[in-house]
Amino acid sequence: MTTNKEVVCEDLIFLDVDESSRDNLLLNLGNKLVEKGYVKESYPRALVEREKTYPTGLNTDGIPVAIPHTDMKHVNKTSILIAKLKKPVVFKEMGLGVKDVKAELIFMLAIKDPSFQVKTLGKLMSIFSNKKELMNIYNSEDKKEIKEKMKKILN
Repeated sequence: MTTNKEVVCEDLIFLDVDESSRDNLLLNLGNKLVEKGYVKESYPRALVEREKTYPTGLNTDGIPVAIPHTDMKHVNKTSILIAKLKKPVVFKEMGLGVKDVKAELIFMLAIKDPSFQVKTLGKLMSIFSNKKELMNIYNSEDKKEIKEKMKKILN
């Protein structure tokens, strides 16, 4: 059984990611998960395709975020990749996908267990609705500190 403590690792936290295109961002971050063995080689392309149909941008209070994820068949080991962007990347808003969201913080989910995904998404939504918590994560320049904050929030 997967626990929230196991899913956030320092090697999956990236600060100052410099990318201007949503698709390139998803491919590049997805490939980092491939390189570390967390996901299958099909994962990055599946992210891009899913994002077109089911957008994941959220205009939260404070820092706009995106939570890209895809089908569990592309995942080897449950994990969450966190990326702080140097400049915003445009995602479409979750739901109807009409409005643009200039995401500055990415929470990329690679989750094998559907029930765990539902719980994790719920806990992430609680972060996104708490401006102080979200700003604490965004303003941190230390990977270990971000990992510890995420562990506390996800438990």
